[in-house]
Amino acid sequence: MEIRQILLKYWGYSSFRPLQEEIIQSVLDGKDTLALLPTGGGKSICFQVPALAREGLCLVISPLIALMKDQVDNLKKRGIPAAAIYSGMHRDEIDLVLSNAKFGDTKLIYISPERLESTQMRDAIDRMKINLLAVDEAHCVSQWGYDFRPPYLKIAEIRPFIPGVPILALTATATPKVVKDIQQKLEFKKENLFQQSFERKNLTYVVIKEEDKRQRLLKIIRKVKGPGIIYVRNRRETKQVADFLVKNKVPADFYHAGLDARTRERRQQAWMKEEKRVIVSTNAFGMGIDKPNVRFVVHLDLPDCVEAYFQEAGRAGRDLKRSYAILLYEEADIMNARQNLKTAYPTLATIRSIYQALGNFLQLPVGSGHDESFEFDMSGFCEQFKFQHVIVYNALKFLEKEGFVALNDGINNPSKLFIKANKEGLYRFQVSNEKYDHFLKTILRSYPGLFNDFIMIQEGELARRVEMTQQQVIKNLKYLEAQNILDYVPRATKPMVVFLQERVNPDNLTISPEHYKLRLEEATRRLEALIDYTEETRKCRSQALLAYFGEKNTKRCGMCDVCLERNKLGLNEQEFEEVLSRIKPLLQQKPATLEEIVAIASPVHEDKVLLVIRWLLDNGKIIAKENQTYAWK
Repeated sequence: MEIRQILLKYWGYSSFRPLQEEIIQSVLDGKDTLALLPTGGGKSICFQVPALAREGLCLVISPLIALMKDQVDNLKKRGIPAAAIYSGMHRDEIDLVLSNAKFGDTKLIYISPERLESTQMRDAIDRMKINLLAVDEAHCVSQWGYDFRPPYLKIAEIRPFIPGVPILALTATATPKVVKDIQQKLEFKKENLFQQSFERKNLTYVVIKEEDKRQRLLKIIRKVKGPGIIYVRNRRETKQVADFLVKNKVPADFYHAGLDARTRERRQQAWMKEEKRVIVSTNAFGMGIDKPNVRFVVHLDLPDCVEAYFQEAGRAGRDLKRSYAILLYEEADIMNARQNLKTAYPTLATIRSIYQALGNFLQLPVGSGHDESFEFDMSGFCEQFKFQHVIVYNALKFLEKEGFVALNDGINNPSKLFIKANKEGLYRFQVSNEKYDHFLKTILRSYPGLFNDFIMIQEGELARRVEMTQQQVIKNLKYLEAQNILDYVPRATKPMVVFLQERVNPDNLTISPEHYKLRLEEATRRLEALIDYTEETRKCRSQALLAYFGEKNTKRCGMCDVCLERNKLGLNEQEFEEVLSRIKPLLQQKPATLEEIVAIASPVHEDKVLLVIRWLLDNGKIIAKENQTYAWK
């Protein structure tokens, strides 16, 4: 089927967004391709459409379980056979997914990069007919990227298993250095980049230095109509800010990874349906959410880097209508951000001791635990071993990025059933176990497809149909599982720790000091770039962000706080830049009097020069000295 027909049939669109068609054609031509599209630019269609256009399936590498589940659910709703393999799944479920991928009609299979290292996965890949290898969040492959994950470096190792299959790497945030590194690390045969401008013409960026952030937030919400997202740094603050908004008659709720999965899902849906206008969240909220009419995103705390800020701010205005990305800060926030960075990188000795304590807490012997999942009570763990919660969380996140463990924040996995016995075996069991005959018949009537796949069930609904208590239903299901009739996977809502490798002696925990040091230096550099952006008062916000991502020679947006202040001068951009280009080199060399500055700016009219000087003084770019001279600060 032709790609436009596929787009219309499954997505209902008659045309592609900018660059999507060119990217798809590139991979269909067999070329390794890097797609750099901003948040909301439609990256997933770039691999989903070509997967359907060719015989075989697309293997998608993704680091986020929630995003995998979300995309698979959306594809299935469109009638596209898709599956995912992630930490915490039942072994039989994994076997079934791989079997369907090898012999069935699966078109897309999502896996984490760590999964590529297993012999089972590599053997399965060898037998699959793969038509495309897609690498989502491709910036994770680069040590210069803001979310570097060493397991991503293993992706290139599977290319010999799939000779001739092109690779499509996708990301929303990458500097020129990262762009080059991605293509090298994934062993592109030839550099091939499709990059859409990061410019968001409908998005107004605003940075406001403000001591009373909550009152300012209230003014913003009352002035800007429509739904919005408020980002804060910690879980406690999400509730405090949401309560403040509700008291001031703003329909709001809060969201963070510490809430149970059902609550998170319910609150997310209430906001999506606009039963709640505002959601106050940590950065746990937003990934994979496609709500086009978000009118404002407000940050009450500084993010860790420009990349994270750009991605989160970019959730506003995906419908291309006027929207606002607003950052509120005070001087203390900058000190706090630098302190938080230190906390985010516990010492190697601390990381090793937490890893050792984790193994002891879970009673896991050295040499065991590979690919095993464990419910994890972090509060109990911290209390038992006298660790600070934030240090444990950051140590586990570091270990996750290094590929040792994965921390799943209670992803909502509904209960599932799969009939293992064949129809003949099931019939024999029913004949000889009359007590379970009605129970099994009700299951089969209620949930078609149980012989082919793991099907989601609701124990409460099943209990109503068979006129039992929910506890009796669960007891029956566990008994039938013990008899090898079915697989029963109870609902999982609690946080889980998954050992991606067997537990090793902490002395053998291979994290090189050089690697650790490099990570910390890169994180520091990225934070300082974000602080520079926050404190910038001369350069257009849009231009500053675009320059960070390597886009030069851009125009002022004319709408951000910096541009609005500049617009008050009554000078156009060309006039302002002309005066600045003449006087800045002089003032950087030595202080100068007003007369000297006006003379060096000639032939620009004196009134315009004075306007520029006044603006530079007001914005702290130049200072007035006692001897009636001015110097560049």
